[in-house]
Amino acid sequence: MKYKLILASASPRRKELLEQAGAKFEILPSQGEEVITSTDPRQAVLDLSRQKAEEVSQRAGEGSIVVLGADTVVAYKNQILGKPRDETDAKRMLELLSGSTHSVFTGVTWITICQDRREIHSFVEETKVTMYPMKEHQILSYIRTREPMDKAGAYAIQGKCALYIQGIQGDYYNVVGLPLARIFHEMEQSGIEIL
Repeated sequence: MKYKLILASASPRRKELLEQAGAKFEILPSQGEEVITSTDPRQAVLDLSRQKAEEVSQRAGEGSIVVLGADTVVAYKNQILGKPRDETDAKRMLELLSGSTHSVFTGVTWITICQDRREIHSFVEETKVTMYPMKEHQILSYIRTREPMDKAGAYAIQGKCALYIQGIQGDYYNVVGLPLARIFHEMEQSGIEIL
């Protein structure tokens, strides 16, 4: 069955990924305050994606609708690295990630609304990312580009930091912010068409 897809995010990267897949959708960003209730990265992204989808689903309107919420965090040794507060914080994060392997977790929740039916589906996708060692001057040069300042873990795999990515294990698009293939296949199995 064809549903109207609503993306509960203002993320330009998530928007680009859905457009790249050919999905037709509307954007209705979550306006609620995000509350992290767990220090476990898997649980944190699951909770945040659900909070976003729940809040937007209350404003989504009528008809056959799917509200898609997502949240992504970078975790190093199970420590959540959010968006850096400032350049010093970005440097600290990049020094942690340099020459090591970390995990990127994306929590995905979609709420299907159709007549009187309301169903919630959630999952967490993990991708492991290994970075080459970065010299201090390379870290500082990267920070000066300002790219790290609004990114979880202080880097963008699809941006200038691509030079330091040694390898990934898992879904590349998950690191960008949305595990597209898994979303598509799980929705398809639930009878939801978004393309």
